[in-house]
Amino acid sequence: MSYLAIRLAVVGLVSYSAFGQQREFYTGQAARMIIGQRTITEQSPNASATVLGGVGGLAFANNMLFVADSNRVSSTPLNHRVLVFRNIAADVLPVNGLIPQEGRCPACRGAADTVLGQEDFQKTDLKLVPTQASLRNPTAVASDGVRLAVADTDNNRVLIWNSIPNNNNRAADVVLGQENFTTASTPRGASGQRMRGPQGVWFQGNRFFVADSGNNRVMIWNSIPTRTFQSADIVLGQPDFNTVVELDLTRTAIDPKNNNLLNPVSVTSDGTRLFVSDLGQNRVLIWNSIPTQNQQAADLVLGQKDFTTAVANNSSVLCESNGKDKDGKDTFPATCLSTMDFPRYALSDGRRLFIADGGNDRVMVYNSMPVRNGQPADLLLGQTSATQNRSSDSAFPLYRASADLLRTPMSLAWDGTNLFVSDTFNRRISVFSLHDQPLPFTAVRNAASRDVFATGAITFDGVLKENDEVTVTVNSRTYAYKQKANDNFNVVINSLRDAINFDTAASVSAAYNPDLRLLLLTARRGGQEGNKIEYSVKTSDGATITATTAGAVLSGGQDAAQIAAGTIVTLLGDALAETTITLPADVQDLPRSLGGVRVYFDGIEAPLLMVSPGQVNAQVPWEVADATGSNAYLRIERRDGSVVTTSPVAVPIIPQNPGIFAYDGDDPRVGVATHFSDSATGTVSVDGTANAGDIATVSIEEREYSYTVKTGDTLATIRDEVIRRINANAEERVTAFPAGLFTRIRLKAKQPGPDGNGIKYTAKSNDGGQVIMTATTPALCCANRAGAFINRDNPALPGETIVLTATGLGRLKDPAAQEAVRTGLAYTGPELNEPFEFVSSLAGGKTANVLFAGLKPGFIGLYEVHLELNSDMPTNEFTQVTIAQDVYVSNVVTFALRNPNAEPQP
Repeated sequence: MSYLAIRLAVVGLVSYSAFGQQREFYTGQAARMIIGQRTITEQSPNASATVLGGVGGLAFANNMLFVADSNRVSSTPLNHRVLVFRNIAADVLPVNGLIPQEGRCPACRGAADTVLGQEDFQKTDLKLVPTQASLRNPTAVASDGVRLAVADTDNNRVLIWNSIPNNNNRAADVVLGQENFTTASTPRGASGQRMRGPQGVWFQGNRFFVADSGNNRVMIWNSIPTRTFQSADIVLGQPDFNTVVELDLTRTAIDPKNNNLLNPVSVTSDGTRLFVSDLGQNRVLIWNSIPTQNQQAADLVLGQKDFTTAVANNSSVLCESNGKDKDGKDTFPATCLSTMDFPRYALSDGRRLFIADGGNDRVMVYNSMPVRNGQPADLLLGQTSATQNRSSDSAFPLYRASADLLRTPMSLAWDGTNLFVSDTFNRRISVFSLHDQPLPFTAVRNAASRDVFATGAITFDGVLKENDEVTVTVNSRTYAYKQKANDNFNVVINSLRDAINFDTAASVSAAYNPDLRLLLLTARRGGQEGNKIEYSVKTSDGATITATTAGAVLSGGQDAAQIAAGTIVTLLGDALAETTITLPADVQDLPRSLGGVRVYFDGIEAPLLMVSPGQVNAQVPWEVADATGSNAYLRIERRDGSVVTTSPVAVPIIPQNPGIFAYDGDDPRVGVATHFSDSATGTVSVDGTANAGDIATVSIEEREYSYTVKTGDTLATIRDEVIRRINANAEERVTAFPAGLFTRIRLKAKQPGPDGNGIKYTAKSNDGGQVIMTATTPALCCANRAGAFINRDNPALPGETIVLTATGLGRLKDPAAQEAVRTGLAYTGPELNEPFEFVSSLAGGKTANVLFAGLKPGFIGLYEVHLELNSDMPTNEFTQVTIAQDVYVSNVVTFALRNPNAEPQP
């Protein structure tokens, strides 16, 4: 099968409009880079210069990234340290640059140069007695490129280094909030010198800001503090420095105003405005100019409709209705682009505003500065929808570390192109970058299955009678037909089919199989949502026609965007290439660049099979098999010399998710299925237990071949001994060889063509024997042209062995065979190989005997699956077949089958 055929199998799936906007963020895009873990989805609890714990505060200045590796939201481990990454641009790389191909995950980068609070990068000691160099749960950092400030939260102080430390565990120069470096007291009351659990720090020009969280206030120094225990000049959230309202939230109602604060956890500025994350009141406050007086009122509030509410995710006020309840009252989504739940950080570059909406596991992005209270964000990072939180959804437990998800983002840093997000519960920093054009969320999908649709079926029988009526109901929509005189089943079923297909609001499409008098229903949308579509059928009273459904709901819908390592995938989008190039099927070494296009998975350059403006085919690198997710994006070099990148998308990685290649068309499509052999074939299954003294026998016509089991034998050695005996007879009309899966003996007529059809064979063991010998058919059958495509003019026969071409079956069971597997190279390992996960199959509603499933030698990422069909299958031009591994079922494809001994129904 050529890679052009693979391309044709998926063309026409979706269409996209052109995108003119340059270098933007896009809702739901995945992180381009990861700092702090070995792979994108790994969550190692260790500590080193490259591995982070429950990371909290971030800051960027002068090409340095500062990281507070601790938090106050119970994310473990707490490493009680601050890391300094110098020359961070060399780690995150230019967005449109090439990624050096080094290490397991080239997109997982960054090694800290300096650690504060610990003697080295491996230590994470908690020091209960404060010193000039110790840190106890530092949660925030800030730098102006010259100085460094750290909110040493559990020591109730802020430390300042007058120059950026370049050696580990260096002592601070100034302490605020305490009289000296050895105290951590929180006396009752407060002053302009005391602090309680500060969680935010910021430099802006000559000013310095602290979010004194436990005292419900923000402190402002009009000049950078140079003395220990220096008093602040201005306070926000309280009328003066001597007033601290300590709220017992279990007894005291929250009374939000435009000039009070409740547990503010961050304070930042863009040089003009001031932004405060007022965590306890679920809002972000904005002052349009730097405040110059105590308790100065804010000018704008986000997350609430006004300054007097403090409701987390106040959706009934801030969101548009999404429907009506049974009483006719408006309903609302749990969240939208305006709601907030425990916002933890707000950061602006003077144009955009970013908000880490921690409780909703997302970052809200305003492309321009908000001008009205409760204004919605323009887009989101960390979630693909404004109304769903996949990070907290129990339906997505395996993918919470996905590259497009965040779990309680705590802090932000911005270098003008890259947004650094502390992804606390994923123990990493996610780096989101500006890109030239978006990829759809599910752009990466199995190239064979493209989408896996749920299906259902209605079977008709009985006697037709004028005025009898049949009614099909699909998700409460009904389709009826009343029979007329001289109608036949074709007219009745086709009329119901047309009624469904002409309904643009129908959730299914319909097809008619005349061989089986069957109306096939297929969900119009792929994936698991189709499994929820209900359907039923009924006939009028006294009707003599009968109609029966295969179930109450459609079934079989799967997610083709979940990918196994090594899979041939298709990436769909717009303007992905300036030309179309398709490589030949027998290419042995795939290029990493084709037509100016490169595709990255985890930063690994993927082997490319085909590029075109709307579609790119690639192989997912085998290296990602150790992760539960990857990211993917395209780098495109244009003819004019410019280089553009798509936004990254998250790619769920699972051990296996098979797809069967098929020709283009409406699902279920006609599969790429071929005849197996020029000669007639049959199969004997060797099962049970190898028990010494048992006799295993295969008889071919009148000739018997027996083997007496010896001590130490296995089912495989019994199989091989019987095969040896058959092949030792030079006069035998049949040759024998082992099947690829299980312990089966394959029999094949030596004479090609129809002369071998009908050679009878049987199998048996001695009475009481524990080895079980079973012939799967009574005679060899079905010689055809090996490799010839199955179609209506050359259909398969019952009992025949057919061959499907597939991808996505995952790693191989035999370590030696897997060792021969290389990303982008043709498979050169053992011809008899099998996937780690067992493959099963249903063909025509019956179990098909899987004789072989494995990587196809000489090809890249392609598997062959050999199926021996049941010997009593009826004629059906659209016989359906699937393969499955564990809970993962392939797309449904069809093939033509003719049973010469059973005429189709009239």
